[in-house]
Amino acid sequence: MFTEKDTRQIADRGADLRQVEQQIEHFKKGFPWMKIVGPATPRSGIRVLSPAEAEAAADYYRKADIHGKCKFVPASGAASRMFKDMFAGLDKLEAGEDLPAEAPGARLAARIRDFAFYTEDLFGQPQDSAAYRRETLRKLLKEDGLEYGAKPKGVLKFHRYADEVRTAIAEHLVEAQDYMRNADGSCNLVVTISPEHRALFETAVAEVKAAYEARYGVRYNITFTYQDKATDTIAVNPDNTPFRTEEGALLFRPAGHGALIHNLNKVEEELVSIKNIDNVAHEKLLGTTSLYKQVLMGEALRLRDRIFGYLDKMDKAPTPALCDEIEAFLKDVLCISIPQGLAPEARAALLRAKLDRPIRVCGMVRNEGEPGGGPYIIEGKDGCTSLQILESVQIDKNDAAAMAAMSQATHFNPVDLVCILRNHKGGRFDLLKHVDEEAGFISSKSYQGRELKALEMPGLWNGAMSDWNTLFVEVPLETFNPVKVVLDLLRPAHQA
Repeated sequence: MFTEKDTRQIADRGADLRQVEQQIEHFKKGFPWMKIVGPATPRSGIRVLSPAEAEAAADYYRKADIHGKCKFVPASGAASRMFKDMFAGLDKLEAGEDLPAEAPGARLAARIRDFAFYTEDLFGQPQDSAAYRRETLRKLLKEDGLEYGAKPKGVLKFHRYADEVRTAIAEHLVEAQDYMRNADGSCNLVVTISPEHRALFETAVAEVKAAYEARYGVRYNITFTYQDKATDTIAVNPDNTPFRTEEGALLFRPAGHGALIHNLNKVEEELVSIKNIDNVAHEKLLGTTSLYKQVLMGEALRLRDRIFGYLDKMDKAPTPALCDEIEAFLKDVLCISIPQGLAPEARAALLRAKLDRPIRVCGMVRNEGEPGGGPYIIEGKDGCTSLQILESVQIDKNDAAAMAAMSQATHFNPVDLVCILRNHKGGRFDLLKHVDEEAGFISSKSYQGRELKALEMPGLWNGAMSDWNTLFVEVPLETFNPVKVVLDLLRPAHQA
């Protein structure tokens, strides 16, 4: 199947032939469906806090002993999908057609002054004409204008203030100083980017870093990291044979955000907050955003301390009474049920294994039609149940029980996570040992007009974290303000 030239190409990417052969097997066999027990809801699986409980959790975070903390921001990839409708509109306008008033391109041109990237010098005064719509979209997307269609979201101007305009990465810096500040006044950020975008990010940060450090009395430590090419997966033809370019080379594609588990695995800090680059709001909402980030961190640290306490006791004497208490805790708090009838030693070993894992606390938002993965209780291969975040592609549409569970789901995942990456002895977990390799999925794509199949490895907050101790906590919808398309910037959360 593979030639000597192929093996050299694979080795040059930092991968090995065995990995690629395993990927081919995934294409041939597919991935198993998740066995859903039911949706995670406020009745079972999602913790809903009263205002007093939320404040108590935030206060727990403020007083906790933490061995370093950082903000982890996935920010790789260009914003091309954010402007997909604009490119389509420009194509029509350049072909001599006009756009109806309700078309995305026409709506953008009509409200161009409401966007933070608007300047009169570049866009002029809005006019109700096809020529103005064409020029507006061209200046937004093309090289002689802003060229936003080819730039990453992190460097785009999102919000306007009385005295400044902020990019998405600038808003993350403002957020970080408010709720992720270390005792020495520093803020650590790890931002995952594409290598070709590094200069753009460095420029965007340099434009505000010194001013923000003076304004907020903080010191930023910012690390840019890349998704490792060795984590890319091979593409195949519809018959599962390796897809080759016109030059005869194998084609590899990024394996999705799950590959970022390798980047997260290199983080030294104990407490990590994860939030996507486009999920930021105007500073008018910072109070709510900051409070509930602290709530999630407080809940994570409270869970850490309870689990560490149990592990310390297990190290001394795993008595039947202690095992009973731990089993009840796992079931009541984390929705982890273990098989019954195990021998005492096997039971104690399984309970200990369930405790001694990385921790994640995930914010969950009530489902009001926004896209996002959903929280479920599933049964794993070991017969134990657990809380998981599943995408719709991981759910068997022909399984009536699974579809019923999906229809009963009340919340979705806004990718607002807090992680504990150290164990009760102070050492770092090897996160790669806690990935469910069977939680990936296969999608249909094309390359140069030819159909192919692509392999998405376990997602960062899906299969890559499936073997973690998980707690779901409801957070307000106001904390979820993603910018998936450019018109999202017209929503109230992004306007002054």
